[in-house]
Amino acid sequence: MRVHTDLATFTGVERPVLTTGTFDGVHLGHQTILHRLKEIAQREEGSSVLFTFYPHPRLVLQPTDNDLKLLNTQREKVELLEAAGIDHLLIIPFSRTFSRMHALDFVRDVLVDQLRIHAAVIGYDHRFGRNREGDIQLMQRLGEAYDFAVEEIPAQEIDRVKVSSTKIREALLKGDVQLAATLLGYAYPISGVVVKGDQRGRTIGFPTANVGVVDNFKLIPANGVYAVNVTLKEGVFQGMMNIGVRPTVEGAGERTLEVHVFGLEREIYGEPITVRLRHRIRDEVRFPGLDALKQQLERDKLEALRLLERNDAIA
Repeated sequence: MRVHTDLATFTGVERPVLTTGTFDGVHLGHQTILHRLKEIAQREEGSSVLFTFYPHPRLVLQPTDNDLKLLNTQREKVELLEAAGIDHLLIIPFSRTFSRMHALDFVRDVLVDQLRIHAAVIGYDHRFGRNREGDIQLMQRLGEAYDFAVEEIPAQEIDRVKVSSTKIREALLKGDVQLAATLLGYAYPISGVVVKGDQRGRTIGFPTANVGVVDNFKLIPANGVYAVNVTLKEGVFQGMMNIGVRPTVEGAGERTLEVHVFGLEREIYGEPITVRLRHRIRDEVRFPGLDALKQQLERDKLEALRLLERNDAIA
Protein backbone atom coordinates (compact mmCIF):
# COMPACT_ATOMS: atom_id res chain seq x y z
CA MET A 1 0.00 0.00 0.00
CA ARG A 2 1.31 3.42 -0.94
CA VAL A 3 0.54 6.26 1.49
CA HIS A 4 0.13 9.83 0.17
CA THR A 5 -0.09 12.92 2.37
CA ASP A 6 -0.29 15.47 -0.43
CA LEU A 7 -2.60 15.61 -3.45
CA ALA A 8 0.40 16.64 -5.55
CA THR A 9 2.08 13.25 -5.00
CA PHE A 10 -0.94 11.36 -6.28
CA THR A 11 0.22 11.00 -9.86
CA GLY A 12 0.46 8.20 -12.35
CA VAL A 13 -2.34 6.19 -10.70
CA GLU A 14 -4.29 4.27 -13.33
CA ARG A 15 -8.12 4.44 -13.24
CA PRO A 16 -8.58 5.27 -9.53
CA VAL A 17 -11.55 3.55 -7.89
CA LEU A 18 -12.10 5.62 -4.78
CA THR A 19 -13.94 5.65 -1.50
CA THR A 20 -13.78 8.38 1.13
CA GLY A 21 -14.50 8.82 4.83
CA THR A 22 -12.89 8.79 8.27
CA PHE A 23 -13.08 4.97 8.53
CA ASP A 24 -12.64 5.06 12.32
CA GLY A 25 -12.40 1.47 13.49
CA VAL A 26 -12.10 -0.04 10.00
CA HIS A 27 -15.02 -2.21 11.17
CA LEU A 28 -16.94 -4.86 9.23
CA GLY A 29 -19.06 -2.26 7.49
CA HIS A 30 -15.92 -0.47 6.33
CA GLN A 31 -14.37 -3.78 5.34
CA THR A 32 -17.37 -4.52 3.12
CA ILE A 33 -16.82 -1.21 1.32
CA LEU A 34 -13.10 -1.92 0.94
CA HIS A 35 -13.76 -5.43 -0.38
CA ARG A 36 -16.13 -4.07 -3.01
CA LEU A 37 -13.66 -1.27 -3.80
CA LYS A 38 -10.96 -3.83 -4.58
CA GLU A 39 -13.35 -5.95 -6.66
CA ILE A 40 -14.29 -3.01 -8.87
CA ALA A 41 -10.67 -1.84 -9.17
CA GLN A 42 -9.65 -5.31 -10.33
CA ARG A 43 -12.55 -5.54 -12.76
CA GLU A 44 -11.76 -2.11 -14.20
CA GLU A 45 -8.01 -2.76 -14.25
CA GLY A 46 -7.58 0.23 -11.96
CA SER A 47 -6.27 1.04 -8.48
CA SER A 48 -8.17 1.00 -5.17
CA VAL A 49 -7.92 4.31 -3.31
CA LEU A 50 -9.10 5.45 0.14
CA PHE A 51 -9.32 9.24 0.58
CA THR A 52 -9.34 10.23 4.25
CA PHE A 53 -8.26 13.08 6.53
CA TYR A 54 -5.97 13.77 9.46
CA PRO A 55 -6.58 15.08 12.04
CA HIS A 56 -10.18 14.06 12.57
CA PRO A 57 -12.47 16.87 11.31
CA ARG A 58 -14.03 17.38 14.76
CA LEU A 59 -10.64 18.26 16.21
CA VAL A 60 -10.39 21.13 13.74
CA LEU A 61 -14.01 22.32 13.72
CA GLN A 62 -14.62 21.89 17.47
CA PRO A 63 -11.19 22.30 19.10
CA THR A 64 -12.65 22.78 22.60
CA ASP A 65 -14.71 19.59 22.40
CA ASN A 66 -12.94 17.06 24.61
CA ASP A 67 -15.57 14.33 24.14
CA LEU A 68 -14.19 12.91 20.91
CA LYS A 69 -13.07 9.29 21.36
CA LEU A 70 -11.64 7.31 18.47
CA LEU A 71 -11.51 3.56 17.95
CA ASN A 72 -8.12 3.70 16.22
CA THR A 73 -4.95 5.65 16.59
CA GLN A 74 -3.59 6.83 13.26
CA ARG A 75 -0.98 4.07 13.29
CA GLU A 76 -3.60 1.39 14.02
CA LYS A 77 -5.79 2.64 11.19
CA VAL A 78 -2.96 2.60 8.66
CA GLU A 79 -2.03 -0.95 9.69
CA LEU A 80 -5.64 -2.14 9.35
CA LEU A 81 -6.00 -0.53 5.94
CA GLU A 82 -2.76 -2.04 4.74
CA ALA A 83 -3.98 -5.45 5.93
CA ALA A 84 -7.19 -4.86 3.97
CA GLY A 85 -5.09 -4.79 0.81
CA ILE A 86 -5.93 -1.43 -0.76
CA ASP A 87 -3.47 0.06 -3.24
CA HIS A 88 -3.36 3.71 -2.19
CA LEU A 89 -4.14 5.56 1.06
CA LEU A 90 -4.54 9.30 0.60
CA ILE A 91 -4.35 11.11 3.98
CA ILE A 92 -4.97 14.82 3.45
CA PRO A 93 -4.51 17.41 6.25
CA PHE A 94 -7.95 18.63 7.29
CA SER A 95 -8.37 22.38 7.76
CA ARG A 96 -11.13 24.95 8.18
CA THR A 97 -10.51 26.06 4.61
CA PHE A 98 -11.05 22.54 3.33
CA SER A 99 -14.20 22.21 5.46
CA ARG A 100 -15.77 25.16 3.62
CA MET A 101 -15.48 23.48 0.22
CA HIS A 102 -18.89 22.75 -1.26
CA ALA A 103 -19.67 19.16 -2.22
CA LEU A 104 -19.81 20.05 -5.93
CA ASP A 105 -16.40 21.77 -5.78
CA PHE A 106 -14.89 18.82 -3.89
CA VAL A 107 -16.02 16.34 -6.53
CA ARG A 108 -15.21 18.52 -9.55
CA ASP A 109 -11.95 20.14 -8.41
CA VAL A 110 -10.45 17.37 -6.29
CA LEU A 111 -11.87 14.01 -7.29
CA VAL A 112 -12.27 14.68 -11.01
CA ASP A 113 -9.65 17.31 -11.93
CA GLN A 114 -6.84 16.29 -9.55
CA LEU A 115 -7.37 12.60 -8.86
CA ARG A 116 -8.92 11.65 -12.22
CA ILE A 117 -11.45 9.39 -10.50
CA HIS A 118 -12.74 6.45 -12.53
CA ALA A 119 -15.35 5.14 -10.07
CA ALA A 120 -16.59 5.80 -6.53
CA VAL A 121 -17.80 3.36 -3.87
CA ILE A 122 -19.49 4.94 -0.85
CA GLY A 123 -21.65 3.91 2.08
CA TYR A 124 -25.39 4.56 2.08
CA ASP A 125 -25.16 7.27 4.77
CA HIS A 126 -21.94 8.99 3.72
CA ARG A 127 -22.06 12.82 3.76
CA PHE A 128 -19.42 15.17 2.40
CA GLY A 129 -18.74 18.81 1.58
CA ARG A 130 -19.60 22.00 3.42
CA ASN A 131 -22.16 21.45 6.19
CA ARG A 132 -22.33 17.79 5.07
CA GLU A 133 -24.47 18.85 2.12
CA GLY A 134 -23.38 16.05 -0.22
CA ASP A 135 -24.96 12.59 -0.17
CA ILE A 136 -25.24 9.47 -2.33
CA GLN A 137 -27.87 11.05 -4.59
CA LEU A 138 -25.65 14.06 -5.33
CA MET A 139 -22.65 11.80 -5.94
CA GLN A 140 -24.67 9.77 -8.43
CA ARG A 141 -25.76 12.90 -10.32
CA LEU A 142 -22.20 14.20 -10.42
CA GLY A 143 -20.99 10.81 -11.59
CA GLU A 144 -23.29 11.07 -14.58
CA ALA A 145 -22.15 14.66 -15.25
CA TYR A 146 -18.40 13.94 -14.97
CA ASP A 147 -18.40 10.40 -16.35
CA PHE A 148 -17.47 8.23 -13.37
CA ALA A 149 -19.41 5.28 -11.98
CA VAL A 150 -20.92 5.36 -8.47
CA GLU A 151 -21.84 2.31 -6.38
CA GLU A 152 -23.69 2.51 -3.06
CA ILE A 153 -23.01 0.08 -0.21
CA PRO A 154 -26.12 -0.46 1.97
CA ALA A 155 -26.11 -0.70 5.78
CA GLN A 156 -24.43 -3.87 6.97
CA GLU A 157 -26.12 -5.87 9.74
CA ILE A 158 -24.80 -8.56 12.05
CA ASP A 159 -27.41 -10.28 14.22
CA ARG A 160 -29.77 -7.44 13.24
CA VAL A 161 -27.46 -4.80 14.73
CA LYS A 162 -26.38 -2.14 12.26
CA VAL A 163 -22.59 -1.99 12.08
CA SER A 164 -21.37 1.51 12.89
CA SER A 165 -18.56 3.19 14.79
CA THR A 166 -21.19 4.60 17.17
CA LYS A 167 -22.51 1.13 18.06
CA ILE A 168 -18.96 -0.06 18.70
CA ARG A 169 -18.18 2.91 20.95
CA GLU A 170 -21.37 2.30 22.93
CA ALA A 171 -20.46 -1.37 23.40
CA LEU A 172 -16.93 -0.53 24.59
CA LEU A 173 -18.15 2.12 27.03
CA LYS A 174 -20.33 -0.59 28.59
CA GLY A 175 -17.40 -3.02 28.67
CA ASP A 176 -18.96 -5.33 26.08
CA VAL A 177 -15.72 -6.09 24.26
CA GLN A 178 -17.16 -9.24 22.67
CA LEU A 179 -19.92 -7.30 20.90
CA ALA A 180 -17.34 -4.72 19.86
CA ALA A 181 -15.13 -7.48 18.41
CA THR A 182 -18.10 -8.95 16.55
CA LEU A 183 -18.80 -5.59 14.90
CA LEU A 184 -15.15 -4.72 14.31
CA GLY A 185 -14.09 -8.11 13.00
CA TYR A 186 -11.14 -8.15 15.43
CA ALA A 187 -10.46 -7.82 19.17
CA TYR A 188 -10.25 -4.20 20.31
CA PRO A 189 -6.61 -3.10 20.74
CA ILE A 190 -4.99 -0.64 23.12
CA SER A 191 -1.44 0.25 22.13
CA GLY A 192 1.14 2.23 24.04
CA VAL A 193 4.42 2.09 25.90
CA VAL A 194 5.04 0.37 29.25
CA VAL A 195 5.58 2.96 31.99
CA LYS A 196 6.55 2.54 35.65
CA GLY A 197 3.80 2.29 38.24
CA ASP A 198 3.99 1.93 42.02
CA GLN A 199 5.02 -1.75 41.66
CA ARG A 200 2.38 -2.75 44.22
CA GLY A 201 1.28 -5.76 42.15
CA ARG A 202 4.56 -7.62 42.52
CA THR A 203 4.21 -7.60 46.32
CA ILE A 204 1.17 -9.88 46.03
CA GLY A 205 2.49 -12.05 43.22
CA PHE A 206 0.79 -10.25 40.34
CA PRO A 207 3.31 -7.85 38.75
CA THR A 208 1.68 -5.58 36.20
CA ALA A 209 2.77 -3.49 33.25
CA ASN A 210 1.26 -0.02 33.20
CA VAL A 211 0.24 0.93 29.67
CA GLY A 212 0.90 4.54 28.80
CA VAL A 213 -1.54 5.25 25.96
CA VAL A 214 0.06 7.25 23.15
CA ASP A 215 -3.13 8.93 21.89
CA ASN A 216 -5.33 10.96 24.25
CA PHE A 217 -8.33 10.53 21.92
CA LYS A 218 -8.22 6.73 21.97
CA LEU A 219 -11.39 5.31 23.52
CA ILE A 220 -10.72 3.30 26.68
CA PRO A 221 -13.45 0.76 27.58
CA ALA A 222 -15.40 0.67 30.84
CA ASN A 223 -13.55 0.03 34.09
CA GLY A 224 -13.19 -3.62 34.99
CA VAL A 225 -11.04 -6.72 34.64
CA TYR A 226 -10.55 -8.23 31.18
CA ALA A 227 -9.04 -11.38 29.68
CA VAL A 228 -6.56 -10.18 27.06
CA ASN A 229 -3.88 -11.10 24.57
CA VAL A 230 -0.68 -9.09 24.87
CA THR A 231 1.73 -8.46 22.00
CA LEU A 232 5.35 -7.75 22.95
CA LYS A 233 8.48 -7.83 20.84
CA GLU A 234 8.98 -11.56 21.38
CA GLY A 235 5.44 -12.61 20.61
CA VAL A 236 1.86 -12.89 21.90
CA PHE A 237 1.01 -13.77 25.50
CA GLN A 238 -2.17 -14.35 27.46
CA GLY A 239 -2.98 -12.05 30.35
CA MET A 240 -5.54 -10.04 32.25
CA MET A 241 -5.97 -6.29 32.40
CA ASN A 242 -7.48 -3.99 34.99
CA ILE A 243 -8.89 -0.70 33.78
CA GLY A 244 -9.81 1.62 36.62
CA VAL A 245 -8.79 3.49 39.73
CA ARG A 246 -7.57 0.54 41.89
CA PRO A 247 -9.93 1.27 44.83
CA THR A 248 -8.28 -1.30 47.13
CA VAL A 249 -4.85 0.34 46.92
CA GLU A 250 -4.20 3.16 49.38
CA GLY A 251 -3.50 6.47 47.67
CA ALA A 252 -4.79 5.31 44.28
CA GLY A 253 -7.52 7.15 42.40
CA GLU A 254 -6.10 8.02 39.00
CA ARG A 255 -7.41 5.83 36.19
CA THR A 256 -4.76 3.38 35.01
CA LEU A 257 -4.40 0.52 32.55
CA GLU A 258 -2.52 -2.36 34.17
CA VAL A 259 -1.90 -5.73 32.54
CA HIS A 260 -0.57 -8.88 34.18
CA VAL A 261 1.14 -10.94 31.46
CA PHE A 262 1.03 -14.68 32.12
CA GLY A 263 4.44 -16.36 31.98
CA LEU A 264 6.46 -13.16 31.48
CA GLU A 265 9.53 -13.04 33.73
CA ARG A 266 11.46 -10.00 32.51
CA GLU A 267 11.11 -6.23 32.84
CA ILE A 268 9.53 -4.48 29.86
CA TYR A 269 9.65 -0.80 30.90
CA GLY A 270 9.85 1.55 27.94
CA GLU A 271 8.85 -1.10 25.41
CA PRO A 272 5.90 -0.93 23.01
CA ILE A 273 2.88 -3.03 23.97
CA THR A 274 -0.47 -3.86 22.39
CA VAL A 275 -3.27 -5.32 24.49
CA ARG A 276 -6.28 -6.89 22.74
CA LEU A 277 -9.37 -7.16 24.92
CA ARG A 278 -11.12 -10.53 24.51
CA HIS A 279 -13.58 -10.90 27.42
CA ARG A 280 -14.77 -8.87 30.38
CA ILE A 281 -14.41 -10.89 33.60
CA ARG A 282 -15.92 -8.57 36.22
CA ASP A 283 -16.43 -5.04 37.49
CA GLU A 284 -13.68 -3.27 39.37
CA VAL A 285 -14.53 -3.50 43.09
CA ARG A 286 -13.00 -2.46 46.40
CA PHE A 287 -11.72 -5.30 48.60
CA PRO A 288 -11.13 -5.14 52.39
CA GLY A 289 -7.38 -5.59 51.91
CA LEU A 290 -4.57 -6.82 49.70
CA ASP A 291 -5.01 -10.46 50.81
CA ALA A 292 -8.61 -10.46 49.60
CA LEU A 293 -7.51 -8.76 46.39
CA LYS A 294 -4.83 -11.43 45.82
CA GLN A 295 -7.37 -14.22 46.29
CA GLN A 296 -9.68 -12.59 43.75
CA LEU A 297 -6.84 -12.09 41.27
CA GLU A 298 -6.05 -15.80 41.50
CA ARG A 299 -9.67 -16.55 40.61
CA ASP A 300 -9.55 -13.95 37.84
CA LYS A 301 -6.48 -15.61 36.33
CA LEU A 302 -8.18 -19.00 36.20
CA GLU A 303 -11.23 -17.43 34.57
CA ALA A 304 -9.09 -15.50 32.09
CA LEU A 305 -7.26 -18.68 31.08
CA ARG A 306 -10.56 -20.53 30.66
CA LEU A 307 -12.03 -17.77 28.50
CA LEU A 308 -8.93 -17.33 26.38
CA GLU A 309 -8.53 -21.06 25.80
CA ARG A 310 -12.19 -21.28 24.78
CA ASN A 311 -11.67 -18.31 22.46
CA ASP A 312 -8.61 -19.99 20.88
CA ALA A 313 -10.56 -23.21 20.41
CA ILE A 314 -13.36 -21.36 18.60
CA ALA A 315 -10.87 -19.44 16.45
